[in-house]
Amino acid sequence: MAVEKPRDDRSSYEAFRSVLENDYDDVSEYADLANDLRSAVEGEVRFDEYAQVLYSSDGSIYQARPAGAVLPRDAKDVRNALRVANEHEVPVIARGAGSSLGGQAVGPGCVVLDMTTYMDEILEVDVERRRARVQPGVVQDHFDDRVAQHGLQFAPDPASSNRATIGGGIGNNSTGAHSVRYGITDAYTEELKVVLANGELIHTREIELDSAEYERIVAKDDREASIYETVRSIVEENEDEIKARYPDLKRNVSGYNLNKVLYENEAGQEIINLSKLFVGAESTLGVVVEAEISLVTLPEETALVLYCFEDLIDALKAVPEALEFDPSAVELMDDEVFRLARESEQFSRYEEPIPDETNAALMVEYDSELHDDFTEAIERTTTHFVDDGDAFDAIEAYSEDDQEDIWKLRKAAIPLLMGLEGDPKPYPFIEDATVPPSELAAYVETFMEVLDDHETSAAYFAHAGSGTLHIRPILNLKEDDGIQTMQSITEDVTDLVLAHEGSFSGEHGDGLARTAFNPKMYGEDLWSAFQGVKSAFDPDWRMNPGKVVYTDDNPTDMRESLRYGEGYSSIEPQTKLDFSDEGGFSHLVELCNGCGTCRQTDDVMCPTYRGMKDEIATTRGRANMLRAAISGDLPEEELYSKRFQEEVLDLCVGCKGCKNDCPTGVDVAKLKAETKYQYHEREGIGLRERLFGNIDTLSRLGSSVAPLTNVGQKIPGSRLVMEKVAGIAPERELPSFQRETLQKWYAKRGSRVSAAEADRKVVLFPDTYTNYSSPRAGKATIAVLESAGVHVDIPRDIAPSARAAYSVGMLDAAEERARQNVDVFSAYIEEGYDIVAIEPSDAVAFQDEYLDLLPTADAKTVATHAYGISEYLDTYRLVEQLPLEETDETLSYHGHCHQKATGKDHHAVGVLRRAGYEVDPIESSCCGMAGSFGYEAEHYDLSKAIGERLYEKLDESGGTPVAPGASCRSQIRDRETRAETPPHPIEKVHERLS
Repeated sequence: MAVEKPRDDRSSYEAFRSVLENDYDDVSEYADLANDLRSAVEGEVRFDEYAQVLYSSDGSIYQARPAGAVLPRDAKDVRNALRVANEHEVPVIARGAGSSLGGQAVGPGCVVLDMTTYMDEILEVDVERRRARVQPGVVQDHFDDRVAQHGLQFAPDPASSNRATIGGGIGNNSTGAHSVRYGITDAYTEELKVVLANGELIHTREIELDSAEYERIVAKDDREASIYETVRSIVEENEDEIKARYPDLKRNVSGYNLNKVLYENEAGQEIINLSKLFVGAESTLGVVVEAEISLVTLPEETALVLYCFEDLIDALKAVPEALEFDPSAVELMDDEVFRLARESEQFSRYEEPIPDETNAALMVEYDSELHDDFTEAIERTTTHFVDDGDAFDAIEAYSEDDQEDIWKLRKAAIPLLMGLEGDPKPYPFIEDATVPPSELAAYVETFMEVLDDHETSAAYFAHAGSGTLHIRPILNLKEDDGIQTMQSITEDVTDLVLAHEGSFSGEHGDGLARTAFNPKMYGEDLWSAFQGVKSAFDPDWRMNPGKVVYTDDNPTDMRESLRYGEGYSSIEPQTKLDFSDEGGFSHLVELCNGCGTCRQTDDVMCPTYRGMKDEIATTRGRANMLRAAISGDLPEEELYSKRFQEEVLDLCVGCKGCKNDCPTGVDVAKLKAETKYQYHEREGIGLRERLFGNIDTLSRLGSSVAPLTNVGQKIPGSRLVMEKVAGIAPERELPSFQRETLQKWYAKRGSRVSAAEADRKVVLFPDTYTNYSSPRAGKATIAVLESAGVHVDIPRDIAPSARAAYSVGMLDAAEERARQNVDVFSAYIEEGYDIVAIEPSDAVAFQDEYLDLLPTADAKTVATHAYGISEYLDTYRLVEQLPLEETDETLSYHGHCHQKATGKDHHAVGVLRRAGYEVDPIESSCCGMAGSFGYEAEHYDLSKAIGERLYEKLDESGGTPVAPGASCRSQIRDRETRAETPPHPIEKVHERLS
């Protein structure tokens, strides 16, 4: 197949964006502009204060309020938006995922074009030519997943590829760990369709100089003709200076690519290709609306080896030697990365194989396209670095899982560093300066002296093979001294980089952080050439002003527009929950560094973003809105407005995915619970929240009159009444109730294993759903535990877990219930019992939320003795003690978000496999039901949209669906094609008991 035609990959999110009605008043200063844009474009136009906050920052240290945002649907929208902005004399910034680290995607008073919502289609894949045409909003990992079936990939691989867009990568000239092997984005950008500042659309490609095609272009009386003539003239006139000033590196993404726009092609023709100039231009020359990119073959296999050194400089000296062995990547980590990983619950297991005396490690990767025998390749380098060199150990990784663990350790560096307590943080302002690999050791030695002179420190990691080290000095940018130190360090380091014939940026571009230093790097002549190029494309200098180049009368200053500047302050509220482990409420909010990991679609976080594709639905968006509210960037009362509650807080499903998946651990579920509580304290609690927060009481009443309750739900019109009275979605099938609860059944039945004879004793928590609606899971749990010789007791004086009340912000009730249960559980624990929960969210409540509600020694004791049922069986290897029958059944396992967030989800998979099942743990993220969220009428459509991923994964897997969460099982049951509620994993274990 030569050409793969596009298929409809657009998700169903468009149907559910109506959750955001966007009928709010525009900021009056820009009302006329917003109205004209709405008349000119089909896409969305947002010029209210929330949009300004959401698009005011990116992954950098900068923040500046834009005029508003346009979410264009197509190239026509982009053209019209630029024309309107031009008429209003307003600047424009094109933006992908907003993961830029140099401040490229922010600017005051600008129109932000968010290309990710609608312009995200893969238009064509030409397998034979190894080419593809894409829109700018295509996420790179999504693209690579698509072309991997043909054995192809887009070569540049930034660490942010799971959310970064190809358009953003073109704007930034992105690269990643494998630049040693493949180079950077400009080498793979062949043709572009670009909208200029005046709305003119041009098609850039290889044009032979002085050919008939070239003459046709320059003969026109338009801006495109002027651009070609100007660029050619500037490059030819500065040929000697370009050769002298541009560093000879695999990575240089500072300035404009004047050194790559004119070249000789394989046929020996003299070519001009403006596509190369747009790469790395940071949308300062125009807006890319379509790109044709070239692809490379995907290696079938790779292998890794990690060389351990006692000294960082010795490791750096080994870098140029490593390049002689044809690696595909050479990465470095220092002892600070290892120390932080060792102390991290999330990353400690990846650090365990690293010897204690390791102060630096060099990671070398080989691929099967360059090496036939990985063992032989690694033996050669091990002989060189360990037997004959300064390395003292080598850790080899041949399997995909082992390699992934090492890569996770390497990629953990930034989140670990950004999670440091207190205001001083390791900030990215000169972190990607690049020098020839042969200069690395000498460069770092002097860099250390610079840091000593400024009385600070840094960690060292990243792409050593290309001469790029991410060195982030630790500073407090909330103080003027820290800001001035940042400027001083940058001056010293840029001098140092030039002395080593390097580049100020080898990966993250110029933006607001480094543009001011481009005259130093390129000299007066090329700086004037940059200004000439900018003027040719954008005569009024309105495209992302102040980035890459600036006017002499308005220079860019890296100290301005800081997110946390000298005048920044925030309110530290009195909180009901304990935030001491996070350094306080405001510190937890401020941990968000804007990297945009919450826009990924791989892990749990963030399910509502997947359903809506809207910035406000990301963890980053919620954190930015909360930060604006507590720092005065929004009016003080806005936090308690209906809109803030509904759009910022209520769209968080409380999955806790951000607690684990966010690189810095911004726990929005906890922030939401506290903020909702504060809101209730002022405004009261609504009927529906009271109902769901006290669902145990309602269930007890429903059970007491069952089966009449169940019949009542089926009376025509009853569901419409529930919608009108309580806002419950009529499409949802509510849980049915059992007259005989689990507690009643057990009280009559009693224990079959005496406490005196049992090796282990368990107090089983009767959660609301199991107790009143689905006792069979509880009965199966008891049968399995007793078959393993465990004594089981179910307390009668137990309160609801507090999960439901906590989720809706009823924290007083949650605390009261937690306190009662801690008292009950503590008495059991003193008698040698462990606590086991069938419902995962309740188990995690005992292990996590109770510590926030009750920061007491007893609560900590309960947390350490609490387990989910699968976790308990797995931890104590109880399945091996069961009399089990054989089975050939395959299960498709969907894990619960809360257990994923706390690292407990793998236990169920292990238990089911030891019970004899083939188990496919599907990567399904959140189910979308999320307790009460999926029952709420206004959230029903969004809940189902989130659930589509789960449905697709279940279909792909094809096994019997199984899930531990009651909400998850309900979401699967409510799918049109399924009538039965899937079983809990413990029920499948129970089935195998002989």
